[in-house]
Amino acid sequence: MNLDFYFEPVPSDIISLKNNDRMCFGNILTAYSQESLFPSLENIQIAIIGVPEDRKAVKNTSGSTNGPDEIRKKLYPLFPHWNSLNIVDLGNVKRGNTVEDTYFAVKDIIRNLLQNNTLPVIIGGSQDLTYPNYLAYENTGKVVNIAAVDSVFDLGHEEGELNARSYLSHIILHQPNFLFNYTNIGYQSYFVNQDAFLLMKNLFFDINRLGNVHAEIEQTEPMVRNADILTFDISAVRAADAPGSFYAGANGLTGAEACQICRYAGMNDKLTSAGFYEYNPDYDPRGFTAQLIAQMIWYFLDGFANRKNDLPKEENTKGFIRFRVVMEDNNEEIVFLKSKKTDRWWMEIPVKNETNKKLSRVLFIPCSYEDYQTAMKDEIPDRWWQIQQKIM
Repeated sequence: MNLDFYFEPVPSDIISLKNNDRMCFGNILTAYSQESLFPSLENIQIAIIGVPEDRKAVKNTSGSTNGPDEIRKKLYPLFPHWNSLNIVDLGNVKRGNTVEDTYFAVKDIIRNLLQNNTLPVIIGGSQDLTYPNYLAYENTGKVVNIAAVDSVFDLGHEEGELNARSYLSHIILHQPNFLFNYTNIGYQSYFVNQDAFLLMKNLFFDINRLGNVHAEIEQTEPMVRNADILTFDISAVRAADAPGSFYAGANGLTGAEACQICRYAGMNDKLTSAGFYEYNPDYDPRGFTAQLIAQMIWYFLDGFANRKNDLPKEENTKGFIRFRVVMEDNNEEIVFLKSKKTDRWWMEIPVKNETNKKLSRVLFIPCSYEDYQTAMKDEIPDRWWQIQQKIM
């Protein structure tokens, strides 16, 4: 794997900002610097990648090219509370002559890291970078689930150009299509038109209003546990906690909620890439947003360090307690699995189309204890219905 020609080293002034304590984050990772060779990726679990690309940012939001380095300034002095992770900072991806050149580089880098079983943590940049992140999975032979923390759906206008506010449409329309599910966490209804809302419903995607997230933050855990890709638009966090984005608003997630969701995502055994986007230092004179993103990454890594490897598998569910609930009114049986390690819950969904082997990954769907309680009341959980509609 030869990726060094894609990267510029981490600037020396950032390397020198490490906390003097030898246990700080900047001292336990291996960073690509001007004084060192490009780091080896052997046995590396996490790779931090800066992508200073904002040419497809929408109007008034350019300026995020300096975002990755500002986030590093806040990340390096933090203290990790784990000793088991092998982490590298590969530096910043060189901007291509065109934005398409940058997309190609991002796609190739992530594809190689996935093959190496290394999880890329992308610090951008505008959120259209989710598109090449998705394309990196094209030849894996598997369907992909995306979890997006965002106040809008980023569908854009029909047949519009690819940009930070339309990348999802391009993912949906890409052929061959290997997107199975998209989950939005934290959308704000007044920012979403009814056509976009109906489209998401008709595609049987999971959409979760900000108010519901505020009311039951723990319900976001099964939402992100089903994802392969996490894409986080920092403007989903309210401006009081994260002013460093043009679209930051009066309402949004709190900083604490953003960190909790990131920890849930890190603990997800199947999640293999994550990206944090739309941070613009021009709107962040005191660096509070860079500090919050650094803490979100910290919580993501803390979750990763505490992964329990308890994904159920069709050939082996010995580590789970099985519950069968017979729905009297619907003549259906729903099988729930509860992990003995973590007490997390899944639903077993029978895949009737045996010719479509790609769908074998969605045999077990993350859910919550509340879904089990709903079934015990002889009501079919929404998650069960939604997946059934997708695989019909």
